[in-house]
Amino acid sequence: MTGGRTVPVETPVRPVRQPGKGTRRRRFVPPQHGAWAMLAVPYLAGLIAAGYRWPDAPLLVAWVAGYLLSYYVFQAVKSRRVSRYRDQLVLYAAVVAPLAAVVVIVRPRVLLYAPAYAALFAANAWYAARRRERAFVNDVASVLQSCLMVFVVGAVAGARPAALLGVFALCLAYFLGTVYYVKTIIRERGNPAYLRLSVGYHVLAFAVAAWFGPWSAALFAWLLARAALLPRLGWTPKRTGVVEIVNCVLLLLVVVTLR
Repeated sequence: MTGGRTVPVETPVRPVRQPGKGTRRRRFVPPQHGAWAMLAVPYLAGLIAAGYRWPDAPLLVAWVAGYLLSYYVFQAVKSRRVSRYRDQLVLYAAVVAPLAAVVVIVRPRVLLYAPAYAALFAANAWYAARRRERAFVNDVASVLQSCLMVFVVGAVAGARPAALLGVFALCLAYFLGTVYYVKTIIRERGNPAYLRLSVGYHVLAFAVAAWFGPWSAALFAWLLARAALLPRLGWTPKRTGVVEIVNCVLLLLVVVTLR
């Protein structure tokens, strides 16, 4: 106050930060690091088991773009604000539609798996609408979608589904195990009941894997030990993720032994 008058004080104006490349990239790439393994491993396992055909290339791009599209569909369903994600939905739909059409035209057998994907997608959407994406059943639906890609790649190659059952079973056993294991590291950390549940699952998974041969038995014996011991070490999610990358590579090596 000066002489009964208020003297305005200039407030420094902070410069508006323009969105950079990193910000734009984050708008179009979900922060779901574990999802990339679920996209890559079953696809690669299918290639190892059934062999490569040229439609596998557009299938891969459609598969990745389809995941990205589904992520933003679920975000739109969850938020009830489709306009917020319009750019992402338009971009990824424009990628998926023509590439998926190419695969279907060349290998119509892949449509045999469309009903299963539709049902699992509907389950994911149901949980997203109720904001319960972390529910166990929702995780299982996502894992099943991922592992069915083994059969889709096999359909592209003309392989019989029965010939891929072992590869599918090992992928499914591994990724279902990560649902339990990761929860013991993060959301259920320090919960002894959930740790016992995780270990119990991995005992059953080991029994199944042992039926496919010594290499798969060895891998799942390690996965059982990791499920029992590593949650007690207090590892960070980042360190846990590095270990799972190694486990994914080991799983693909085991798939090679099944050929």
